[in-house]
Amino acid sequence: MTLSFIQNIGGASLIFFLLFGILYTIFWIYCLVDILRSEFKDPNMKIIWIVILLFAQGIGPIVYLAMGKSTKTTYSS
Repeated sequence: MTLSFIQNIGGASLIFFLLFGILYTIFWIYCLVDILRSEFKDPNMKIIWIVILLFAQGIGPIVYLAMGKSTKTTYSS
């Protein structure tokens, strides 16, 4: 089934899906590294964001970038 699907995809579509997958993986890794390097107001928020990133694969990084900044601590120096 999968082989016949891959054989029926055109070359441009295959390149598009491959490029999208690579870009999404880079985006996901960026969010994971940002979570691990950041300090949060609540110590449990780091674990919560990692769980959201792992289990909400499609929207996890987008939700983190939209809402994660409000949960980080700010340094005034």
